[in-house]
Amino acid sequence: MTILITGGAGFIGSNFIQTYIKTIDEKIINLDKLTYAGNLNNLVNLKGNKNHEFIRGDISDSDLIINLLDTFKPRAIINFAAESHVDRSIKDPKSFITTNIFGTFNLLNCSMNYFEKLSIEEKEKFRFLHISTDEVYGSLKPEDKPFKESNQYKPNSPYSASKASSDHLVRSYFHTFKLPVLTTNCSNNYGPFQFPEKLIPLTITNALKFKKLPIYGNGLQIRDWLYVEDHCNAIIKVLIDGEIGEVYNIGGNNEKTNIVVVKEICKILDKLKPISSDSKIKNYSDLIEFIDDRPGHDKRYAIDSNKIKKTLNWSPKETFETGILKTVKWYLNNPEWIENIINGDYLK
Repeated sequence: MTILITGGAGFIGSNFIQTYIKTIDEKIINLDKLTYAGNLNNLVNLKGNKNHEFIRGDISDSDLIINLLDTFKPRAIINFAAESHVDRSIKDPKSFITTNIFGTFNLLNCSMNYFEKLSIEEKEKFRFLHISTDEVYGSLKPEDKPFKESNQYKPNSPYSASKASSDHLVRSYFHTFKLPVLTTNCSNNYGPFQFPEKLIPLTITNALKFKKLPIYGNGLQIRDWLYVEDHCNAIIKVLIDGEIGEVYNIGGNNEKTNIVVVKEICKILDKLKPISSDSKIKNYSDLIEFIDDRPGHDKRYAIDSNKIKKTLNWSPKETFETGILKTVKWYLNNPEWIENIINGDYLK
């Protein structure tokens, strides 16, 4: 048995592959374009593993996708491939439209043609699982209830708009062509192997080099933080037991403001890697710097995970306190990984 994973060299995709291979004895074909966010160092410990085969390629390449499906005959496709950084989507919306919308469309179309050629028994087992984000729902006010699967889509950035579009395409292929799809919308992930442009790894890597810790606006933007391994286990649950055509929201039940997150990281670093007494700063929090807020910055995200909890018996194992401690320790223990990102060697 084989599954095809797209975007498997990225942050969530690579963590998923690591988790899946530990859990299930099944061949994984890992397709990744290796943009700036794709890093084969995330998968270095799988070198020589019989259950992991990496192929470099683009989900927008129809000939490649058709060839992969015909050659490996996967019983499932999990689509992690996406441009995902809001700031980059503001500067360069086109690449987000190309990958997140056209790329998803191409993957769906090739999958549908592949699905139609399967036997009745193979069709019953086949799944197309699309990984999306809570940002498609827009922004919440402090008094609003967390996002449910039934919430109206109100994307506010080119990134979230492109992901919302891809979600709609996935839904349409289920209702129009009966492709057995599943969709998950997750809250903010954090953990090992996250590219240091996102808040948590950026804070850690900057702090270790005594660089400023930039925080947008007043730092009171609220996010629901989900430890990446919890997310991976939820995806496995959805793949195995999820109901075809359904959407599952996956959250960490950990709403925190950005400033609280940054200060918590600083406190952990103060304990694990104390600053020398002759330094100009006494604590890592002295490096915090408030900068102009970005355009259209959503104020609050929060996920209601009751559906996946009740129907699939999943809930996150990590609290924010346990998860962020694991994350900081991982970055402290992997300075070479960080340095390869900073100096660009990972791209080679």
